[in-house]
Amino acid sequence: MKGLYCRAGVSDAEPKFVIQETTLPDVLGCHQVRVQVKACGLSPLDLKLFRDVGIQREFIPVGREVAGVVLEVGPKVTFFQQEDEVVGVLPLDSPCSGLCEVIDIDEYYLVQKPEKLSPDCVAGALRDGLRAYTALHTHARIAAGHTLLVMDGASSFGLMCIQLACYHGVKVMTTSHSPQKHTFLEQLRPSVGVQDPLVARVIPVHSGPSDLLSVVLEETGGLGVDIVVDSGVRLHEEEEEMEEKKLLPHKHDIISILGVGGHWVTSHQDLQLDPPDCRLLHLKSASVSFLNPEVWTASSAQQGRYLHILKDIVEKMSAGVLR
Repeated sequence: MKGLYCRAGVSDAEPKFVIQETTLPDVLGCHQVRVQVKACGLSPLDLKLFRDVGIQREFIPVGREVAGVVLEVGPKVTFFQQEDEVVGVLPLDSPCSGLCEVIDIDEYYLVQKPEKLSPDCVAGALRDGLRAYTALHTHARIAAGHTLLVMDGASSFGLMCIQLACYHGVKVMTTSHSPQKHTFLEQLRPSVGVQDPLVARVIPVHSGPSDLLSVVLEETGGLGVDIVVDSGVRLHEEEEEMEEKKLLPHKHDIISILGVGGHWVTSHQDLQLDPPDCRLLHLKSASVSFLNPEVWTASSAQQGRYLHILKDIVEKMSAGVLR
């Protein structure tokens, strides 16, 4: 049986991907499930994260969001039985690649897949759905009546955030990174319920200097938003040598957009806040959270909550709330 693995370089050189033969043990662990993989999602590998959590391997498995059918269960497995359709995310220390035909995985990383949901659909959307839940529920504690600004709403992660927030009665604003994405976001409608636009205001940031701050303050009556979810930020004004960097908001703009008691959820791993930034956050009694969706599988402290989130994601996808 073959699987795809990444050969991590000694330095920061470009990693190489190799196909390797793998074998599974003859006997399953007590709480393990043997799954025939029907679909696997491909997400970028964060090699630095593997080093930070102490996973030292020459070959790192590629592909972790999997959907498949249970072939065999361990002697103490209680959640599943043979021929159940399941979906889940392989843990960071899993020896199996999700691109193998058959994998072994602990039952506590899997949930039942709704029958009407295709394996391809759920494997492709599971990671972004998990990130959206972590950002909005775990970190930002969204509630009906809140206002939310999602950066780059046409991205897969941004789209999940918009749909999830609208489902909970949150007023959503977002930014667009191209004219095509702008049109797409303005025409976005829910697949169930009242067909009102999902986004209250789409702010273009692709055509010259952005007036993001003035538009958001105008839309919120000068109060600012309750929650900001970014997809990266610029730390310095001179960070404009790359085209994609020009589309990212400056950190000071995000802090200025926040209302009193607001919450900023950032994907920027190396965020640095200067004393004036911290002072402004203090004056607004606002807070910052770092979005790392890997904490769910890296720690078993909240395993039950993690499984509840996965189950809710696939149920909402099956119902058409999340697409």
